[in-house]
Amino acid sequence: GPYVKHLANVAVTSFANINRLMDEGNKARTVAATDINETSSRSHAVFTIILTQRKKDSLTGLVAGKVSKISLVDLAGKERAKDTGAEGKRLQEGANINKLLTTLGIVTHALASAKKKGDFVPYGDSILTWLLKENLGGNSRTSMIASSSPAQINNEERLSNVRYADRAKQIMCEAVVNEGPNTK
Repeated sequence: GPYVKHLANVAVTSFANINRLMDEGNKARTVAATDINETSSRSHAVFTIILTQRKKDSLTGLVAGKVSKISLVDLAGKERAKDTGAEGKRLQEGANINKLLTTLGIVTHALASAKKKGDFVPYGDSILTWLLKENLGGNSRTSMIASSSPAQINNEERLSNVRYADRAKQIMCEAVVNEGPNTK
């Protein structure tokens, strides 16, 4: 798959470990001031927890297991350069954020309007959609929360956000239990 800067897989055995890693990840996120937000998030964040349960059958001695995956995703908000006053590096960050959000919208639209399972969905068009492929249209149950500012200046973004959420509601996934012998 594509290269993701600072992507790490870490084995944990307790909620305290998970909490510590989430704190570290949040502290590592890039934030910067823009004309409309003092602490504007300059990146998306994906935190995935893979839970593995193994059970040994006392009669056969075989080990079977179940695997669950939980992805917590925090997307940076879409920005209009003229509103943020961004220049240079901040302008480029905003452009990258918007590009990934646009690609997510295209993938969501493709999934919502897919007539059959084999229809092409452009997951590979961005690292974000590639990482979230299973969550968006695979073996999953997905919940999304769309939030918007009530400020008058954000009317256009709010409408876009509501339209995105409406399309996302139309995505149908069938989740099945991931279990089998020697599940890793």
